[in-house]
Formats: sequence, structure tokens, C-alpha cells
Amino acid sequence: MNSLLESVISRRKLMLGSLTVCAGAIIAACTGRSQSALTSSPSPTASATAVATPACVVTPTETEGPYFVDERLNRSDITSDPSNGTARPGVPLTVTFTVARVGSGGCTALSGAQVDVWHCDASGVYSDVAANNSGGKKFLRGYQVTDAAGVAKFTTIYPGWYGGRAVHVHFKIRTFAGGSKTYEFTSQIFFDDAVSDAVYKQPPYNSRPSRDTRNQSDMVYTSNNNSGAMLLAALTPTSAGYAAAFAVGLNIA
Repeated sequence: MNSLLESVISRRKLMLGSLTVCAGAIIAACTGRSQSALTSSPSPTASATAVATPACVVTPTETEGPYFVDERLNRSDITSDPSNGTARPGVPLTVTFTVARVGSGGCTALSGAQVDVWHCDASGVYSDVAANNSGGKKFLRGYQVTDAAGVAKFTTIYPGWYGGRAVHVHFKIRTFAGGSKTYEFTSQIFFDDAVSDAVYKQPPYNSRPSRDTRNQSDMVYTSNNNSGAMLLAALTPTSAGYAAAFAVGLNIA
């Protein structure tokens, strides 16, 4: 398992390293996405903290999907439903986002940005979604504001699966000036299929049939010249479960 994870991390580092020879608009071109597709009307706060390459690359946008609910739940631990405190069962997972602004002069940490995450539970159910019969529940959702180093960290469980999609976590990054939104970026992170296979042999995941979609068959992962390959989170085993790390580079004017 360790050799597999090292291979996953090495592939992402190699991929990111090759992309960081680009800067500014050229960086956006290297992702296969236009600069305009990654830029909004921003007023984010950039700190003086430098973000080391090769972590700082422009991240591809991906679809929001049908299950985003703007719950405004400011919390780092998203495993439970705030209404009853009951945690969703599953393999523990911590997810750390490091958010940076990409500029022609380099990359700096983006502090004060709101990072929302949401994903399904071990049985493939999203909270607060009528189609999932989970209205009013708020598990596996929440946001954090990036610190001076551009970091937002979440405690959750390894995502389950549902028909037609590979294993993934949705995230959205927004900045605000007062009550007005000034910038928004939405994407998804994915996980190595072999790690998901190992997780799904454990309870409560193993009570379900085998999943029907892997990364290379996922419509989002393979969109825009297989952009999902740039969205693989680096996974490290921990004593309890896994830790995922993902660097987000935003091309904000």
C-alpha cells in the first residue's frame, strides 16, 4: 500500500513540476483551459507568504453538480449532522487544501478565502437533498476560511460512491467583500482507484456491491483533456485512516 501511495504522490509531483515552468497566462494554457475560464471579478486577500513550486499550478474547474447546498456551516469537522451530533460511519479522512494566487511574479498564499466541501457518505448519499431522502440533514458539508498560509483543513470520512461517478469530493472557493461575493471557483478532487478499492473492502463500505465507475470512466475526470488527472489528491495513510492534501492555484487578476 505504501509503495502505491508513493507512486500516486510521485505522479502528481511529476505532473505538477512539469506544469510550473509556465507563468501567468502561460500557466493557464498548460492546463488546457483558457485564462478567462478561471478568472472572475475578484477581490481576494493575498498575503506575503510565498507558496513553493511545484505546488502552485492553476487548477482546472469542474462542474458543481446537483448537490451543492449553501448551508453556511463554518466547521472543520464535517462528519456529523449538527442537528443531532451523529457522525457518519466510515474510514477517517482529513483533507487539507492549500490555496494560492498565481501571478506572473510567482505564487502567494490566498488568505481569507471561504472553502466549502461536500461529498456523499459511505452509502452514496448526500445530505439535504430531496432526491436522496435526506432533506434537513447536514452531514459531510461545511466550510473553512483559509489562514495566512492559504490553508483550510477538514476532518471527514472517505467518500462512498454512487452510480455513474468515480470517488470524489466537491469543493468551492469564494471571496467576499462585505456581504458581496467577489470571486468563485468550483472543482472536485479525486482519489487513486487502488486506494478506494482497499477502503471499500472495509465496513461499512463493503455492505454494498462493487462500484460501477472508476476514474478513467468518469465523465468529469475525463473531461477537458483528462483534466481529472490534475485533481488527484495526494493520500497518506495515518493510524486511523488517510490524510489527503491538495494544492489549489487560482489565476486571479
